[in-house]
Amino acid sequence: MARAPDPDLASGAPLSRALPAARPLVVASLAAHLGDLDAAEEAFAEACMALTESGAEPGNLAGWLIAVGKRKAIDRIRKRDARQRADDGAAQIAELEEHMDNVISLPEPIADERLRLIFICCHPALAPEARAALALKVICGLPVNDIASLFLTSEPTMYQRITRAKAKIEAARVSFELPPRAAWPERLGAVLLTLELAYTAAYQDAGGSNAINEGGDLAREIERLATMLAELLPQEPEVLGIAALVTLACSREAARVDESGAMVPLSKQDTALWDRDRIERARRWLDQAAVRAQTGPYQVMAAIQLTHARRVFDGLVDWSAILKLYDAMMVLRPGPTIWLNRAMALAELGNPTLALRALQEEALSSVRATRPYLVAKARLLEMTGKSEAASQHILQALQTEPPEAERLYLENWERGLSKAH
Repeated sequence: MARAPDPDLASGAPLSRALPAARPLVVASLAAHLGDLDAAEEAFAEACMALTESGAEPGNLAGWLIAVGKRKAIDRIRKRDARQRADDGAAQIAELEEHMDNVISLPEPIADERLRLIFICCHPALAPEARAALALKVICGLPVNDIASLFLTSEPTMYQRITRAKAKIEAARVSFELPPRAAWPERLGAVLLTLELAYTAAYQDAGGSNAINEGGDLAREIERLATMLAELLPQEPEVLGIAALVTLACSREAARVDESGAMVPLSKQDTALWDRDRIERARRWLDQAAVRAQTGPYQVMAAIQLTHARRVFDGLVDWSAILKLYDAMMVLRPGPTIWLNRAMALAELGNPTLALRALQEEALSSVRATRPYLVAKARLLEMTGKSEAASQHILQALQTEPPEAERLYLENWERGLSKAH
């Protein structure tokens, strides 16, 4: 398998961008050698501090961080209580030092380190949501508050889930090796959920302003992992579905932000900037998946995005088809995001009043305070001629601290509505 690209890890990239980009691969490699997720994250943090203090400019940043992280881990082992840790510490030191020369000589991290760790974190001993949450924290480096927002739960609750998941992995002595193919199916659902949520987090940050996704690094890495998984498991329709879904979203990357840095909504994007090669690649994956006749939610979500992508060819969006696909999603995997988007499709077909009523009837109290709900309701209120109420909902959405590109878009939209009324 080809080695993974090492973007922005050298060539003078600023540390504010290079370290978050290097983190997932370095933590994955350290975890594989240390057999401990907490130790791997701690070693990475110490290596980053050492780099900052030293002012070094290594040609292979990831390899440097791995080597220094291992040395930091060795130092910690040596400082433990000698009476209780001597034997274990000596064994770990011997093993780490045995591999040290090989790590230093690596030109770049092994390509499948991150994918391997995703499968490890998605161990069947963990609850499905805990698997995905742990993978998002360890592999993707997402802050706990961002992970909590993806699961529509509180930060303390999500922190507890991740902590319990790490403890369970340690107690079960889970091997930090990629499981055999026979064991992949029982982990695959959580792996796909991890990729979906990671890309959702990256996609919401349209301008790539957050450190973890600066310049779109996380989005491109999730696309690479989804593509790799499709190559490894071409017989799995849902794997092909998520590869198509992520690729279609990435095909619009160049059109998502205007010259001022504001997000451009899908319906207003310049299709001349869309990547037709990616669209065609995604279409082929969906055709390949359809042969299996095993329709699942990722294939349906990708089909929705492919229907939008048709606009690059004929300038039209088949909203009737999109509504039917969301109806299918309501059966396959109902949830707030699905019925929010279904309501918008219904409005596009000329029924904004009906869509608004459905939105208000179905929304749980926990969802009503979320930014997607506030923005969707603002759009429907605007479509029904209630500009002032729409403006109030946009102001509420701005209070949720959206990413920079979305903030600029919402501010521009609110100013336009304020002038109208």
